[in-house]
Amino acid sequence: MAPMRIWYQSYVDYENGKTYWDNLRAHLADIVDDGTTVDVKGITPFDSYAHPLVEFRCAREMIANAITAEREGYDAFVVGHFQDAGLYEARSAVDIPVVALGEASMLYSCQLGQQIGIVTINPRFIPWFRHQIGKYGLDERVTGVDAMTFEPGQIMKGFDGPDLYDEAKRLFDEQAKPLVARGIDVLIPGGGIPMLLFSREHNHTVDGAPVINGIPIVVKMAEMAVKLRRLTGLNVSRTSDFVQPPPEIIEEFMTHPKGL
Repeated sequence: MAPMRIWYQSYVDYENGKTYWDNLRAHLADIVDDGTTVDVKGITPFDSYAHPLVEFRCAREMIANAITAEREGYDAFVVGHFQDAGLYEARSAVDIPVVALGEASMLYSCQLGQQIGIVTINPRFIPWFRHQIGKYGLDERVTGVDAMTFEPGQIMKGFDGPDLYDEAKRLFDEQAKPLVARGIDVLIPGGGIPMLLFSREHNHTVDGAPVINGIPIVVKMAEMAVKLRRLTGLNVSRTSDFVQPPPEIIEEFMTHPKGL
């Protein structure tokens, strides 16, 4: 198999997410195909507060990083952040596949059950997820969204010991059980950090409903996108949402990062 390089864009930097990054790198090494290299990259300042303004700031840097990844010869770009902020804009800017954690998790979950539920880490993310679900045309499939009460950095403490892990899992189950009781078939932890945290649970279920780990899903979708591109030339449509701007517009975006 021809080698494949994937840029995995975290919205946490190594300084503030060392434990997460170390666990993520080990998890990625376990799940990729032979010949695939995944490089985890961060954003500074990291996504430390659940708010659309933070998402907007991080999205701008992510889009620039997708362009950089293409210029550096990467074969695919993964948005490793469930909110997928900037996803469509990144796809419109580059020719390499751009695959996102939230979208990939939701789409794959639709193959496992009819009604999907998301348990996010903070209630402030719920309106964002509602918009996200609508944008993907999944209003009739992703029908339940609930939340724990963590800031993005807080839930990383679950990696530090069994007691903190058990507390995070208890809070997740507490929000997930009512969703299953209302008819939810498949559960998605709304974020890369809780997904990775719960990845130690093999065949993870809550009251019979499978709990998705979207990290292997998004990476395998990225690998598949690259393979299909190599086999058939398949790429995103350039007729509507992903129309590519002329080179000078991309260069303007890259050279004026603060709009100055």
